[in-house]
Formats: sequence, structure tokens, C-alpha cells
Amino acid sequence: MLVVHVAIGVVVLIGSATALAALARRFGVSEPLVLTLAGVAASYLPMVPQVHLEPEVVLLGLLPPLLYTAALRTSLVDFKDNLRTIASLSVGLVLFTTFAVAVVAWWLLPIPFAAAVALGAVVAPPDAVAATAIARRTGMPRSIVTVLEDESLFNDATALVSLRSAIAAMAGAVTVVQIGGDFLLAAVGGAVIGAAVAAALVLVRKRISDPVLDTSASLLAPFVAYLPAEHFHASGVIAVVVCGMILGHGAQRWQGAASRVAETTNWRTIQFILESTVFLIIGLQVRWIVEGAWHSGLDHTTLLVTAAAVLAAVMLARPIWVFTPVLVARLFGRGTEPWSHAAVVSWAGMRGVVTLAAVLLLPASTPHLPVLELLALVVVGGTLLVQGTSLPWLVRLLRLRGPSRAEDALAKADLLQQATAAGLAELDKRIGPDTPEPVIESLRQRLIWRTNAAWERLGRPEAEQVTPDRGIPAATAGHARRRTRRGPAGA
Repeated sequence: MLVVHVAIGVVVLIGSATALAALARRFGVSEPLVLTLAGVAASYLPMVPQVHLEPEVVLLGLLPPLLYTAALRTSLVDFKDNLRTIASLSVGLVLFTTFAVAVVAWWLLPIPFAAAVALGAVVAPPDAVAATAIARRTGMPRSIVTVLEDESLFNDATALVSLRSAIAAMAGAVTVVQIGGDFLLAAVGGAVIGAAVAAALVLVRKRISDPVLDTSASLLAPFVAYLPAEHFHASGVIAVVVCGMILGHGAQRWQGAASRVAETTNWRTIQFILESTVFLIIGLQVRWIVEGAWHSGLDHTTLLVTAAAVLAAVMLARPIWVFTPVLVARLFGRGTEPWSHAAVVSWAGMRGVVTLAAVLLLPASTPHLPVLELLALVVVGGTLLVQGTSLPWLVRLLRLRGPSRAEDALAKADLLQQATAAGLAELDKRIGPDTPEPVIESLRQRLIWRTNAAWERLGRPEAEQVTPDRGIPAATAGHARRRTRRGPAGA
């Protein structure tokens, strides 16, 4: 009977999360915020049981697939171009926020400094899910979205390693040298294991032509990278990210088209279900966390002041870190980054599932543990409410616009033009005396047709556009053939 109740609960949870996410998209509202608020409201219903999210469930069951999905879509070229910014945000900013929050908490609460640092590490990493969801909805410039997505791939690793060191310090069993060694082992060890797992999976998947089997291997990849890295005390997060980036970057070389389509569709579905369900669960935990902290014995005024101060420290640390180098560069006449871009990046600091999972890793002996759990919850809810709702307004105020569909179509047409030229040249090299002429002509026409279809889309109203994969009207096709003889405009 217990199994039936659990199954019903899972179905209701996923179904509710899916329906709420669909409504949020329908009305253009932040999905994480809607799901969290719905969870808070549902937690007070008499038929809803107490929900307790085990940290192992998040760290082993949710975090690896979510990070792997994001890593698969990451462009290594963009990552290298933004490496300095990404390193500054995912390492420097996380450590800066950790100690800023630690000082505030240590000053206001009767807890040791190591416990305050642990709290800082818990609330330091921003959540990629919330930021990218808003980025897609508001249409941020692609350069900003790239930085936010790539930053999120590594800031969790920095925060979790910092948390591990702080917990060890609470037990009095760590030195500064050991902390530095932990960081080095986590970074280098995680990267090496992730690369090794990716190389092994490439060898295996090269020999798989069945899309079902290939997708099955893909579903195992994040866990195959995460588990051995954690076993050897390296960073499982970095291992998953490195593995996903390598496999995503070279997929065209060792995967067939059907396998890539199947893999992309399945991972997008998994990502949607996990993200939506997690934010709903966050809301469902609110009632019990608040009640635990309220009856912890700490003065209520101190509790409220500390919550407000920690939230303020988290929200102010990011703008200070982002704007300081921009201001210094401008003073020395070397600034090139627009103020508007820095403003959006500095305000996109919403927290999410990793923060609530990390706070559950704190040992039961941690002083005022219920209060620390509440502070983590306040940071998650406060950043989602304040920054999550005001970020779209800030983007509109600064008159930033997302990628232009016309510019994307032009770039696609130009790339197809170059690919067609290279393909036709290679075809001419491979033609032999016994090659049937109809086959040659068919291949040539197909290459030319796809290119001209892309160019044609640039010259027609959006309502009349038809993708090359679905065909083009006969009149357009005829015009495309005529233009092929002349070459596309501007080519």
C-alpha cells in the first residue's frame, strides 16, 4: 500500500509541476517563482504531507542530469571566449559571497565562524535554471545568456568544495593548506575523470548505430562521471560538466542524426520535469522549515534581522563584484563591456535547488541548524521574488534585445552557402566514370536547394516562411534555382 501511495504522490507532483509550468509560460510569468509559490500554498493544505528532500536525492539524482543537460548545449568556442569572466563569477564571486555572508551571520548569530562560512557556501551559488528561464522569456542578448549559463556550470563545484571545507573546520580537522589541496584535487581530479569518462563513452558510442541504445548510454553518462569523481574526493560536478561539454562538442563526429535528435529530445524532457518538480518541492518545504526555525529558541527579532541582512549581503555581493572591475577598467580607459550588460549580469543572481540541497548537508550538531535552514530558504525565496520579478523589467528598462531572428537566419544562410560550396567541390572530386549521372544531379540539386531555401526565407514575410526541411513553394523553388545560377545576393 505504501508503494501505491508513493506512486500516486509522484504522479501528482510531476503532473502539478507540469501544469503550473505550462500556465506560467502561457501568461509569461517566471516559472520558478510560480512553482515555488504554489508549493508554499499547497504545504498548508491538510491533505498534503510533510515533504523532506534528502540531500542525496538532489546531489546524486537531480544535480548530475541537470548539469549534464546544460553542458551538452554549451559551446566550447563561447566558453573559451568568456573564460576569464566565467572563472571570475564561478570561483571569485562564489568565494567573495561566501565570506561576505559569513561575516554578517557571524556578527548577528551566536555561531562559530566555521558554521557561518558553511552558511555562506550554501547560499553562494546562483541557480542556472531560474536565470536561463527568465533569459529565454525576456530575450536577453546572447552574450549575457552565454555567461550566465556557463557560469552556472562551475559555481556549484566551488560552493560544494567550500562547504566541505567549512564542515571539516567545524570539527577542527582542517588547515589552510588542506583547504587549498581540496580545491586543487576537486578541480583537477574532476576534470581528469570527466575527460576520461567522455573518452570511454566516445569509444563505446561510436560503435552504436541504434538511437535507442545510444540514448540509453547517454542517460548513464552523468552518473558514470559523477560517482567515481566523488569516490576519489574530486568534484563530481566538474566531472559531469567536462564530460558533457566534450560529448556535446563532438557529437556530430560520432553520432548519427537520429541519435542526436533522440538524445536532445529526451534530455530536454528530463530537464523540464526535474526543474519544474524541484521548484515545487522547494515551496512544499517552506512551512516546515519556517516552523522549525521559529521554535528554535532564538529571539524572533534577531531571526528576522539576520534573515534580512543575509539576503541583502547575497544580493549586494554580486553587483559589487561585477561592477568593480568594469569601473576600474573604465578609469584606466580600457573598458569595453557595456554598463547595461554588467547591470543585467549583476542582478541575475537567483538561488535555487543547490542551495536547499547544500544546507541539508550540514551535520545535525551544527549550532542553530533550523535557523540556518531558514536563512537558506529566505535567500532562495527572496532572490526569486525580488530579482526574478525585477530582472525582466531591468532588461526592458536598459532596452536590451535578444538575438534577432533575421540575423540568425542570415548567419544560417551564409553557413549553408559555405557548406554547399565545400560539398559541391568534394562531390566533384569523388565523381568517377561509373557514377550515374542522375545520382550526381540529385545530390547537387539537394545541396543547392537547401541553401537557396535558407536565402529565400530572408526575403519573405515571417508568416510565409517555410523551413527548408519542410519544403518551399514551387514558385519560390523556381526563383531559388534562378538565383543559384547568379549566386545569392551579397555572396
